[in-house]
Amino acid sequence: MGRTHGSRGAPPAGHVWSVGLTSARFLPLCPPGSPLSSTKFTRSALFWHFNNGKEIVTVASASSSTLRLNTSYEGRAWINAANGHLTLGALTPQDSGEYIITIVYKHGQSDAAKIRLTVSEPVSDVVIKSNVPDAIEHNTTVILTCSAKGSSLSFKWTKGSAPIVVDGTRTNLSSVLTIKNVLRTDLVGPIYCAASNSLTTKSTATPFNLTVYYGPDDVTITPANPPKFILAGSVFNLTCSASSLPPASFTWYYNGTRIETPSSVLTLDTIKAKGYTKAADYTCRAENPQSKRSVASPAVSFAIMEGISRVEIIGPTGVLIADNSTANLSCQATGGTVGDIDWLKDGKALGPSSPRVVFAADKSSMLIRPLQKDDNGKFTCRVSNAVSSKEAHYNMQVVYGPEQPIITAKKAVEVNQRVDLTCSAASVPPANYTWKLNGTATTTTAPVFVITSATYQDTGTYTCEARNIITSKTTSNTHNLSVQGEGTLDGLSDGAIAGIVIAIIIAVALVVVGVRYYCRQKVP
Repeated sequence: MGRTHGSRGAPPAGHVWSVGLTSARFLPLCPPGSPLSSTKFTRSALFWHFNNGKEIVTVASASSSTLRLNTSYEGRAWINAANGHLTLGALTPQDSGEYIITIVYKHGQSDAAKIRLTVSEPVSDVVIKSNVPDAIEHNTTVILTCSAKGSSLSFKWTKGSAPIVVDGTRTNLSSVLTIKNVLRTDLVGPIYCAASNSLTTKSTATPFNLTVYYGPDDVTITPANPPKFILAGSVFNLTCSASSLPPASFTWYYNGTRIETPSSVLTLDTIKAKGYTKAADYTCRAENPQSKRSVASPAVSFAIMEGISRVEIIGPTGVLIADNSTANLSCQATGGTVGDIDWLKDGKALGPSSPRVVFAADKSSMLIRPLQKDDNGKFTCRVSNAVSSKEAHYNMQVVYGPEQPIITAKKAVEVNQRVDLTCSAASVPPANYTWKLNGTATTTTAPVFVITSATYQDTGTYTCEARNIITSKTTSNTHNLSVQGEGTLDGLSDGAIAGIVIAIIIAVALVVVGVRYYCRQKVP
């Protein structure tokens, strides 16, 4: 009977036994079906031989009186004298092979049997080695070799926790993994190799990583769509980027001409210093020092423009009189390229809507002839180009008036009431006001005539005169006021009040006429 150390039972079918170095220190061997399996036999001698496939050597022999061991097996092989069993200890893989027992009986007959023994070495020292220290994407074929100590090994490759699948670009030849035209993602995972046999399975102690140089790819300029014109002196940069390992170096070009700057950022100051202000194509080229690849970016196009620095309106400085004067407004800009000129009055766009207003062809000036009172106000000239806009203002003052005054006041009041008569007349400059009562000048020179406490003598016709000191024009208007007794105006309609006022005025007029007639009759 044969068994590994510490186990009990019959040998496996097929006369093949497999044991491990650490699990079987002694191996009793008794070929199944041999006469030794019976306790009733009479032998003259027995022999144990070992066939390793190259040669057959005698392990041991025994007779009724002697026991001999091959010197190479001394100390680790024993024969049981009672039953002829062979025990082997301190097994090594070299002990794998075919063991043959031959029995010679006393009557001259012999019998033989054999059994195969496989000694497996446990897996240890699993290591991955590469044929290259690093790789270039799309260019290098990477060959990874997994080596391990142990017998009857099989290998399994994984990327992270997922098995590596043969897909036409990788060839998994047991312990060798071949990756043709390696990609940057092929060896990121990392890579593990597991070796196994019937006894144990062990993986690489540390994950394997191999640097794959790639790029440059996706070479782009930011911003990808800059404005058509860039304001000179503003903060503006072009930034070139690329996907690359190691990081790419960058070179800038202006219409194909190299710009000497080592940075991935091209500043507006650098462009301006080179004198590049006209519209042009800017590109950058990224180069990988390892892959030796050089890739250009798509071009971006723009021009550098100076902004408008100052705008001024030059207009009339003298006195302007409505229906008599003419005004010419000139808009002058300094710095930058003038694009558009727009005119506004009081914040609203101004155009040639009137035959009195004439613009120059480039709108740099405008003529108003003749001026009218509606031309008073703030005129604005707005000069702009693609990158800036500036404004200038001119306050136009046109002298006119006064127009006929408007008197605002009650037509009838009761005695002792306060009365305010307000006179207003459109005029530039503001008009001076004087008041008359029934044709007689008063001392009031303000636009408001105030009666603090009305009396019957305040009844009459009030005249407001407005005078413009520049045009020397005077205009006037009248207002009739009736002063009534207390309580007389309660419930009276405006029509009734107006009738009373008219009646009083007529009565006063008749009295005046009668007095004059009487006086004339008395004069001889």
